[in-house]
Amino acid sequence: MNQTTVIATRTYPEPKAIFEVLHPITWFPPMWAFTCGVVSSGAPILQQWWLLIAGIVLAGPLMCATSQVVNDWYDRDVDAINEPDRPIPSGRIPGRWGLYLSLIWTLVSLALAYVLGPWVFGMALIGMAIAWGYSAPPFRFKGNGWWGNLAAGISYEGLAWITGAAVMIGGALPGWEILVLALLYSLGAHGIMTLNDFKAIEGDIQMGVRSLPVQLGVDKAAWWACSVMGLPQAVVIALLFAWDKPTHAIAVGVVLLIQVALMVRFLAKPVERAVWFSGLGVTVYVTGMMISAFAVRGLMTAG
Repeated sequence: MNQTTVIATRTYPEPKAIFEVLHPITWFPPMWAFTCGVVSSGAPILQQWWLLIAGIVLAGPLMCATSQVVNDWYDRDVDAINEPDRPIPSGRIPGRWGLYLSLIWTLVSLALAYVLGPWVFGMALIGMAIAWGYSAPPFRFKGNGWWGNLAAGISYEGLAWITGAAVMIGGALPGWEILVLALLYSLGAHGIMTLNDFKAIEGDIQMGVRSLPVQLGVDKAAWWACSVMGLPQAVVIALLFAWDKPTHAIAVGVVLLIQVALMVRFLAKPVERAVWFSGLGVTVYVTGMMISAFAVRGLMTAG
């Protein structure tokens, strides 16, 4: 029996294919943002280590993984043309199992969020709405770079950050300083999402996806990405000074200056250097997130 026959007669998903369709490589950003929320909460961490573990599982292997399965399910026809070896179009996840896995992961995610507290559950509901709306019709936010990148930034950074703080303070709503930081870094993530669009410009044009490089052109989209990454961080620096956290403000300022230096090189050749800038620039960006989280932690513990 050859591979084609096996695929054609498969009834249940291949275990390895399930792991593949969850895309573990994408889990880091929300897990990092969740950890920033944990730190910023000001709550004892080691004494509540089980909450930290449960929250990281919620942010990455459950919530983020759900968004990945949903995306692969609704992109299955496009993937059958461009990437036929992926789990769903290849038949390693047969029939409607892509949809079933999406629903199972959604329910498990919401169940864990419910246990972790009311505000955690509320954030999870919003996150799930974004995850499904990003890929599924009729909304399909990913078809437009303005809405799709905003949705991804809010989900991956802001909601994860707020959830991390809420988990550690008994499921309550975090302080306004935490909410403001989460919002600012979510807006900055819009630029990070735009960087990912430079590697698929031709495909997006063919498929009618209105990414920002398609809508604005390469150069304008590159300037937009850099500006929307940098300006929220400048506001963060100003806030940290206003909150009497000069050391943290200067540290975030150094982080921003490093990014500016990388941006100058990126802007010279956006298409060729987008992946390079995404790798280095984003690493520096998330470092600033953690510095800011420790600054707010000082405010929370002092209060």
